Amino acid sequence: MSGGASPVVWKVDGWGQYGQVPTPPPADVIEPHATDEIETRAEFDRRLAGGSLAGLTVQGLRLDVAPPDLSEIAVAGTLFVGCRFASREVGADLVRRGANVVPPFSGLPYPTQPSHLYTAEELAAGFAEAGFAGMYDTRVYAHFRAHGGALPDVKEALGQRLHDHGVDNALADATRAWLAAHGPQSVVGIMGGHAVPRGSVPYRMAAVLGWELARADRLVVTGGGPGVMEAANLGAYLAGRPAEELTAAIDLLATAPDFTDHDRYTAAALRVRERYSPPPSANGTSAGTSTPLPRQRAADLGWARAGGLAIPTWLYGHEPANLFAGRIAKYFSNAIREDTILRLARGGIVFAPGRAGTVQEVFQAATKTYYGTDGASGAYVFLDRAYWTTELPVESLLRPLLAASPFGDLSSTIHLTDDVHEAVRVLTGG
Repeated sequence: MSGGASPVVWKVDGWGQYGQVPTPPPADVIEPHATDEIETRAEFDRRLAGGSLAGLTVQGLRLDVAPPDLSEIAVAGTLFVGCRFASREVGADLVRRGANVVPPFSGLPYPTQPSHLYTAEELAAGFAEAGFAGMYDTRVYAHFRAHGGALPDVKEALGQRLHDHGVDNALADATRAWLAAHGPQSVVGIMGGHAVPRGSVPYRMAAVLGWELARADRLVVTGGGPGVMEAANLGAYLAGRPAEELTAAIDLLATAPDFTDHDRYTAAALRVRERYSPPPSANGTSAGTSTPLPRQRAADLGWARAGGLAIPTWLYGHEPANLFAGRIAKYFSNAIREDTILRLARGGIVFAPGRAGTVQEVFQAATKTYYGTDGASGAYVFLDRAYWTTELPVESLLRPLLAASPFGDLSSTIHLTDDVHEAVRVLTGG
């Protein structure tokens, strides 16, 4: 070492633990930050009437339709990102007057700054006319593959990063009202195999799990794929309906059990959506009750009570879209998507049987819990005791790991069960 500096010494004690361990980030680093953003034309027009947009962020608006007069509006420090203007001169004038303008990229089938999360209707758009190949979701995936997939060219990479930033921002907006009303411990993740066929026992168990959790005022979050993930969102989608109708919906889906049969699989999902749409109460009452919600909260939380949240990725775009989530935060980046699911699921995670991807999620989540990266974690519920103790003995490694956390013995957060109802009781304290 030069200059006589002493090296940092990392000692290993008798328990195999390092003498120094990373600490979680400061609270202000991981908590959501409020920003002054304009994401609707109504809000834009309201601000415009005040004569100033200075310092604000305007995202993804069509300002080429009924174009506003911006010539006398203060725009110093304003960021216009993904907005369309009536002409290039409008954008150039804004820049001359101190605004920052990031226009939407041309030639892309997706928005470079989405102002809201996707809905099932948006991802499925085009199916009625051209089948699976004509869906918005499929067309974006085809474009993704044609431009390098996970290793895109420069223009495509920038477009994808802007898109995913917009999804980040829209996800924060969409979950803010739920978290304010229920707290972070009310968000439950459900992980498991994507290849579980519709109608199978594991599929039905995951659907009942999602149904019961949504009725207990938990926001169900999945990875947005088929199998266990679709089943959990389906259960949450039908949380306002009786159990018999959930069973009937699964039976209908079971006529197209294999997600590789893309057109039949998607058509069955759309038939279920048409036949079993959530009742009006899902948008205006607490799930499973008759208690009305205040108007603003009802508008903000209706989607959460009618399908919950899915967070998929176009990296796995060969899998049909999960069409039962209330909102869909679809990313190009799988790494961001995986971290986001686990960051949100502070009320616990259910791990149904799965293979490499599910095991990766177990230990990625365990890292966050061990170091307290995102604050306190909820229960780890492993569904199918024999699978997780014998076939893939994850529990035998996870329990001593969490017992040695810098924050004390956290091994009590681990629960193994074969009973969906017990899993719900662990997660809800019921």
